[in-house]
This record gives sequence, C-alpha cells and structure tokens, in this order.
Amino acid sequence: MRSLISLFLLLSACSDSSDVLEELPNSSIAGAPRDSVPETRLESHLTRPVTIGEDGSRLDACGGLGQVVRAGARGLAVRAAPFDEAQETRRMAEGSRAFICTRSLDQKWLGVVIPPAVPAQTAENAAGPEDCGVSSPVDRKQPYDGPCESGWVSSAFIRLIAG
Repeated sequence: MRSLISLFLLLSACSDSSDVLEELPNSSIAGAPRDSVPETRLESHLTRPVTIGEDGSRLDACGGLGQVVRAGARGLAVRAAPFDEAQETRRMAEGSRAFICTRSLDQKWLGVVIPPAVPAQTAENAAGPEDCGVSSPVDRKQPYDGPCESGWVSSAFIRLIAG
C-alpha cells in the first residue's frame, strides 16, 4: 500500500503544473468600455423561447392581451431573450397588440406572441383566425412553436387590455 501511495506522489510531482490564468481564454474585452465591445458577444446570440401554458391546462395558453404604449417613433424592440443585450428580432409600433404569455423572474420582461397586424383589431376579434394558437388551453407548459412571431419585450411599454 505504501508503494502505491509513493508511486502516486512521484507521478503527481512530475505532472505539468501551469497557472490557471494561462489556461483561460483571452478575456481582453472584460475591462473594455461598454460601447467598444463588439456585436459578436456571446450574450447577443442567446435565445430563450417564450413559454405558453403557464396558467395550467384549463386556461388559455397565453393569459393576457397587451398593447404597446409610450414606445416612441422607433417602436418597441422585441428581443430573442429577456435582457437588453439580446438580439433584436423586430420592432412593434405604438398601439400594436400582443398576447402576453410569460414574465421574466424580475418582472421586467414579458414573453409575447405577436399576431399579424389586422386593421381595426380589437380584443374581441383578436381571438379569431389571427389568435396564433394561444387563445385556447394547451396540455402542458411548453415553448411556443406556432405560426406567429414571439419574443421578449420590456414590461414598461405594454399595457394590459384583456386577461
């Protein structure tokens, strides 16, 4: 037994020991000012699908309908994940409507499903053919995989109008 321990200690003494910092990838952008960090940052490519069915199998897949408010001339950015650095997938104009399906843990982001624009859309006709498949219950909580676009928007710019 002693010879086995001695052999182990001898072999470990011969191993190549290097500084952990030498093994890490180059992190030269870590201290860079926010504006000079390139668009190829890892965070900008992360996505988080919008989850539907969070209210259970007896309620609609998305529990509310919201409208874009105070978005300004550029509109409201729809992002691929619930954070500012996530890739922008589109913009929603002032007054546009979206089904509200989920929220981020900090309540700052809403996961939405965006129906196609319809002239004079109201809460009553939003549940018609343009409902995106979220106006009826689903069996279980699941990522949205329907015909409409989905994404994440800042909750500060959405007013609940139904649900």
